[in-house]
Amino acid sequence: MNSTGLDIKSPFPIPVTEMRARYLQLYTGAINDVLRFDYQIHATSLPSGFAPLREDMKMVGLAFTIKGGPDITTDGEMETRAEMLEALHQDSVVIWDCTGDTVTSQWGEVMTMAALRAGCRGAVVNGIRDTEAILSQKFPVFHKYKSNTGMLGRFRMFHYQKPVLMGEVVVKPGDWIFGDIDGVIAIPQEIAYDVLLAAEKIINRESEIKKMVKSGMSPTEVVKNGGYF
Repeated sequence: MNSTGLDIKSPFPIPVTEMRARYLQLYTGAINDVLRFDYQIHATSLPSGFAPLREDMKMVGLAFTIKGGPDITTDGEMETRAEMLEALHQDSVVIWDCTGDTVTSQWGEVMTMAALRAGCRGAVVNGIRDTEAILSQKFPVFHKYKSNTGMLGRFRMFHYQKPVLMGEVVVKPGDWIFGDIDGVIAIPQEIAYDVLLAAEKIINRESEIKKMVKSGMSPTEVVKNGGYF
Protein backbone atom coordinates (compact mmCIF):
# COMPACT_ATOMS: atom_id res chain seq x y z
CA MET A 1 0.00 0.00 0.00
CA ASN A 2 1.16 3.57 -0.58
CA SER A 3 0.62 6.61 1.66
CA THR A 4 -2.85 7.21 0.19
CA GLY A 5 -4.16 3.83 1.25
CA LEU A 6 -4.47 2.61 -2.36
CA ASP A 7 -2.65 -0.39 -3.79
CA ILE A 8 0.42 0.65 -5.78
CA LYS A 9 -0.59 -1.85 -8.49
CA SER A 10 -3.86 -1.23 -10.30
CA PRO A 11 -6.70 -3.16 -8.60
CA PHE A 12 -8.34 -3.46 -12.03
CA PRO A 13 -7.69 -5.81 -14.98
CA ILE A 14 -6.31 -2.87 -16.98
CA PRO A 15 -4.17 0.14 -16.00
CA VAL A 16 -5.90 3.10 -14.37
CA THR A 17 -4.78 5.34 -17.24
CA GLU A 18 -6.61 3.12 -19.75
CA MET A 19 -9.73 3.04 -17.57
CA ARG A 20 -9.70 6.84 -17.39
CA ALA A 21 -9.38 7.18 -21.14
CA ARG A 22 -12.31 4.82 -21.74
CA TYR A 23 -14.50 6.41 -19.04
CA LEU A 24 -13.92 9.78 -20.68
CA GLN A 25 -15.74 8.48 -23.76
CA LEU A 26 -18.90 7.90 -21.70
CA TYR A 27 -21.46 10.18 -20.08
CA THR A 28 -23.00 10.17 -16.59
CA GLY A 29 -26.46 9.08 -17.75
CA ALA A 30 -25.16 5.79 -19.15
CA ILE A 31 -23.20 5.07 -15.97
CA ASN A 32 -26.21 5.88 -13.80
CA ASP A 33 -28.38 3.50 -15.83
CA VAL A 34 -25.89 0.67 -15.33
CA LEU A 35 -25.70 1.23 -11.59
CA ARG A 36 -29.49 1.45 -11.20
CA PHE A 37 -30.58 -1.38 -13.48
CA ASP A 38 -27.67 -3.83 -13.33
CA TYR A 39 -26.66 -3.34 -9.69
CA GLN A 40 -29.80 -1.84 -8.10
CA ILE A 41 -27.67 0.94 -6.64
CA HIS A 42 -29.92 3.99 -6.67
CA ALA A 43 -27.85 6.42 -4.59
CA THR A 44 -24.95 7.18 -6.94
CA SER A 45 -25.33 10.83 -7.97
CA LEU A 46 -23.72 13.54 -5.88
CA PRO A 47 -25.95 16.54 -5.00
CA SER A 48 -27.27 18.28 -8.10
CA GLY A 49 -25.85 21.61 -6.94
CA PHE A 50 -22.35 20.61 -8.08
CA ALA A 51 -21.83 22.10 -11.54
CA PRO A 52 -18.76 22.23 -13.80
CA LEU A 53 -16.93 25.54 -13.92
CA ARG A 54 -17.24 25.25 -17.70
CA GLU A 55 -20.01 23.21 -19.32
CA ASP A 56 -17.55 21.26 -21.48
CA MET A 57 -15.48 20.07 -18.51
CA LYS A 58 -15.27 16.32 -17.95
CA MET A 59 -13.65 14.75 -14.90
CA VAL A 60 -12.69 11.14 -14.20
CA GLY A 61 -10.47 9.65 -11.53
CA LEU A 62 -10.11 7.93 -8.16
CA ALA A 63 -11.71 9.61 -5.16
CA PHE A 64 -9.41 11.36 -2.71
CA THR A 65 -11.76 12.32 0.10
CA ILE A 66 -11.62 15.33 2.44
CA LYS A 67 -13.84 16.23 5.39
CA GLY A 68 -14.05 19.77 6.74
CA GLY A 69 -16.47 22.34 8.05
CA PRO A 70 -16.99 25.83 9.50
CA ASP A 71 -14.43 26.45 12.25
CA ILE A 72 -12.73 29.63 13.47
CA THR A 73 -9.65 27.88 14.91
CA THR A 74 -6.45 28.02 12.89
CA ASP A 75 -3.85 26.08 14.87
CA GLY A 76 -2.22 23.46 12.66
CA GLU A 77 -4.71 24.00 9.85
CA MET A 78 -2.16 25.16 7.28
CA GLU A 79 0.14 22.25 8.09
CA THR A 80 -2.75 19.79 7.65
CA ARG A 81 -3.61 21.37 4.33
CA ALA A 82 -0.01 21.01 3.14
CA GLU A 83 0.08 17.36 4.23
CA MET A 84 -3.12 16.71 2.32
CA LEU A 85 -1.72 18.23 -0.86
CA GLU A 86 1.42 16.12 -0.55
CA ALA A 87 -0.73 12.98 -0.16
CA LEU A 88 -2.59 13.57 -3.45
CA HIS A 89 -1.86 10.82 -5.93
CA GLN A 90 -1.82 10.42 -9.69
CA ASP A 91 -5.30 10.24 -11.28
CA SER A 92 -7.07 11.35 -8.10
CA VAL A 93 -10.22 13.48 -7.92
CA VAL A 94 -10.56 15.50 -4.73
CA ILE A 95 -13.97 15.10 -3.08
CA TRP A 96 -14.73 17.69 -0.39
CA ASP A 97 -17.41 17.04 2.23
CA CYS A 98 -17.81 20.64 3.41
CA THR A 99 -20.49 19.99 6.05
CA GLY A 100 -22.93 22.33 4.37
CA ASP A 101 -20.68 25.40 4.30
CA THR A 102 -22.05 28.15 2.03
CA VAL A 103 -19.64 30.98 2.87
CA THR A 104 -16.01 30.15 2.23
CA SER A 105 -13.96 29.05 -0.75
CA GLN A 106 -12.10 25.81 -0.15
CA TRP A 107 -10.34 25.83 -3.53
CA GLY A 108 -8.34 28.42 -5.45
CA GLU A 109 -5.40 29.11 -7.72
CA VAL A 110 -2.54 27.74 -5.60
CA MET A 111 -4.50 24.63 -4.61
CA THR A 112 -5.02 24.01 -8.31
CA MET A 113 -1.33 24.40 -9.06
CA ALA A 114 -0.36 21.91 -6.33
CA ALA A 115 -3.04 19.44 -7.41
CA LEU A 116 -1.92 19.52 -11.02
CA ARG A 117 1.68 18.85 -10.00
CA ALA A 118 0.49 15.75 -8.14
CA GLY A 119 -1.38 14.43 -11.19
CA CYS A 120 -4.81 15.18 -9.75
CA ARG A 121 -7.62 15.14 -12.33
CA GLY A 122 -10.25 17.37 -10.76
CA ALA A 123 -12.09 18.54 -7.65
CA VAL A 124 -15.63 18.51 -6.27
CA VAL A 125 -15.96 21.28 -3.71
CA ASN A 126 -18.56 23.71 -2.35
CA GLY A 127 -16.81 27.04 -2.86
CA ILE A 128 -14.09 28.34 -5.16
CA ARG A 129 -12.26 31.60 -5.75
CA ASP A 130 -9.50 32.75 -8.13
CA THR A 131 -11.85 31.54 -10.84
CA GLU A 132 -9.98 33.03 -13.78
CA ALA A 133 -6.73 31.43 -12.60
CA ILE A 134 -8.41 28.03 -12.26
CA LEU A 135 -9.87 28.35 -15.74
CA SER A 136 -6.51 29.30 -17.20
CA GLN A 137 -5.04 26.06 -15.81
CA LYS A 138 -7.83 24.02 -17.46
CA PHE A 139 -8.44 22.09 -14.24
CA PRO A 140 -11.91 20.49 -13.96
CA VAL A 141 -13.74 21.79 -10.91
CA PHE A 142 -17.35 21.01 -9.97
CA HIS A 143 -18.59 23.57 -7.45
CA LYS A 144 -21.70 25.00 -5.82
CA TYR A 145 -20.74 28.68 -5.58
CA LYS A 146 -17.98 31.27 -5.85
CA SER A 147 -16.75 33.28 -2.86
CA ASN A 148 -13.82 35.60 -2.26
CA THR A 149 -13.75 34.52 1.41
CA GLY A 150 -10.80 32.19 2.02
CA MET A 151 -11.21 29.32 4.45
CA LEU A 152 -8.46 30.14 6.97
CA GLY A 153 -10.18 31.23 10.18
CA ARG A 154 -13.62 30.38 8.80
CA PHE A 155 -13.38 26.73 7.72
CA ARG A 156 -10.88 23.97 8.37
CA MET A 157 -10.06 20.47 7.21
CA PHE A 158 -10.73 17.78 9.80
CA HIS A 159 -9.27 14.73 8.04
CA TYR A 160 -8.79 13.14 4.64
CA GLN A 161 -8.86 9.72 2.94
CA LYS A 162 -11.78 8.46 5.01
CA PRO A 163 -15.32 7.77 3.72
CA VAL A 164 -17.43 10.92 3.33
CA LEU A 165 -21.16 11.50 2.83
CA MET A 166 -22.02 13.57 -0.24
CA GLY A 167 -25.77 14.04 -0.14
CA GLU A 168 -27.09 10.48 -0.11
CA VAL A 169 -23.88 8.93 -1.48
CA VAL A 170 -21.09 7.46 0.65
CA VAL A 171 -17.83 8.04 -1.22
CA LYS A 172 -14.84 5.94 -0.20
CA PRO A 173 -11.21 6.62 -1.08
CA GLY A 174 -10.49 4.89 -4.37
CA ASP A 175 -14.06 4.92 -5.70
CA TRP A 176 -14.32 6.19 -9.26
CA ILE A 177 -15.66 9.69 -9.77
CA PHE A 178 -17.12 10.84 -13.08
CA GLY A 179 -18.34 14.35 -13.80
CA ASP A 180 -19.81 16.01 -16.88
CA ILE A 181 -22.39 18.65 -17.78
CA ASP A 182 -25.14 16.56 -16.11
CA GLY A 183 -23.44 16.31 -12.72
CA VAL A 184 -21.14 14.02 -10.74
CA ILE A 185 -21.51 10.31 -10.09
CA ALA A 186 -19.61 7.88 -7.85
CA ILE A 187 -18.83 4.28 -8.85
CA PRO A 188 -17.76 1.82 -6.13
CA GLN A 189 -14.20 0.70 -6.76
CA GLU A 190 -14.99 -3.01 -6.61
CA ILE A 191 -17.36 -2.83 -9.62
CA ALA A 192 -15.80 0.07 -11.55
CA TYR A 193 -14.32 -2.06 -14.32
CA ASP A 194 -17.52 -4.06 -14.90
CA VAL A 195 -19.55 -0.84 -14.89
CA LEU A 196 -17.21 0.53 -17.57
CA LEU A 197 -17.81 -2.48 -19.80
CA ALA A 198 -21.59 -2.32 -19.33
CA ALA A 199 -21.72 1.44 -20.01
CA GLU A 200 -19.69 0.96 -23.20
CA LYS A 201 -22.30 -1.55 -24.37
CA ILE A 202 -25.02 1.06 -23.75
CA ILE A 203 -23.14 3.60 -25.86
CA ASN A 204 -22.87 1.10 -28.71
CA ARG A 205 -26.52 0.13 -28.41
CA GLU A 206 -27.62 3.76 -28.43
CA SER A 207 -25.76 4.26 -31.71
CA GLU A 208 -27.96 1.55 -33.21
CA ILE A 209 -31.13 3.10 -31.74
CA LYS A 210 -30.25 6.49 -33.18
CA LYS A 211 -29.88 4.89 -36.62
CA MET A 212 -33.39 3.42 -36.24
CA VAL A 213 -34.86 6.82 -35.37
CA LYS A 214 -33.01 8.57 -38.20
CA SER A 215 -34.26 5.96 -40.65
CA GLY A 216 -37.83 7.07 -39.98
CA MET A 217 -38.83 4.11 -37.83
CA SER A 218 -41.73 4.92 -35.48
CA PRO A 219 -41.11 4.89 -31.70
CA THR A 220 -43.28 1.77 -31.40
CA GLU A 221 -41.21 -0.01 -34.05
CA VAL A 222 -37.99 1.07 -32.33
CA VAL A 223 -39.16 -0.50 -29.09
CA LYS A 224 -40.23 -3.70 -30.90
CA ASN A 225 -36.70 -3.90 -32.30
CA GLY A 226 -35.17 -3.73 -28.84
CA GLY A 227 -34.72 0.03 -28.66
CA TYR A 228 -35.67 2.43 -25.91
CA PHE A 229 -36.10 6.13 -25.26
